[in-house]
Amino acid sequence: MIVVVGDVVTDVVAAYEGVLAAGSDTAARIRTLGGGSAANTAAWLATLGAPVRMIGVVGADDAGRTRAAELRALGVETFLRSTEEAATGSIVVLSDGRERTMLSDRGANGLLRPADLALDGVRHLHLSGYTLFDPATREAGLRALAEARARGATTSVDASSAAPLRRVPFLSFLGNVDVLLANVDEARVLLGTLGTAPDLAPALLTRVRHAIVKSGADGAVWAHADGVVSAPAAPVPAVVDPTGAGDAFAAGLLHAWLGGAPPSDALARGAQCGARAVTKLGGRP
Repeated sequence: MIVVVGDVVTDVVAAYEGVLAAGSDTAARIRTLGGGSAANTAAWLATLGAPVRMIGVVGADDAGRTRAAELRALGVETFLRSTEEAATGSIVVLSDGRERTMLSDRGANGLLRPADLALDGVRHLHLSGYTLFDPATREAGLRALAEARARGATTSVDASSAAPLRRVPFLSFLGNVDVLLANVDEARVLLGTLGTAPDLAPALLTRVRHAIVKSGADGAVWAHADGVVSAPAAPVPAVVDPTGAGDAFAAGLLHAWLGGAPPSDALARGAQCGARAVTKLGGRP
């Protein structure tokens, strides 16, 4: 059982072309979809055939019920507490096909507590970095990592977003974490230095056993005690929306690695899933 802990949200994705006309109108394709970094990763893991459990909090509203039903329909075992205290989280995603900018309302995600954790049968625990960014949910995130280790499970953390990383001592939260996933911007913030993925990934090994640094179209690098392995990005005929590509990459990589694949093969599997993700709107399979 892979247990994923973190955010479940409603994504309002607006995909536009050209330049965003600030203060005026810009034509866009707009869709309302299931999202959230942790929920996206859980969804991709389920479609790859992994037994996966999603732990989080949603509002006692139509959005919360819909987001839970979507995950269950994909085969995810859901432990999503429903609360009247806040609405289901939501994000407005502005995507031009190359980059995406997000306006986030964490909503009920900010109410995750240690009592929400259901870790029986866990073999691997994957934690969204957003859980550690928020002081209100940090205790639950750290407890999840500690309890998973105590049960003999491996652990992974996704650094998630560069801007929030600047506001917290993120690396200090990662004691004994097996796998850290970050893109180049996130790794630069964590280390306080410029550099490329082959430089950054080994530097992160002072905190974790395996460090994966993603470089988008330039591929990804995996650093571990025995050396550094790189893999190219998978070819994509046309990028529609990069939302959730990192979440899909994490799912493919973890599924392969936990199945016994070496780092090079796990990177390739992650790249394949990431490539699939960018060919459609939203972050779900």
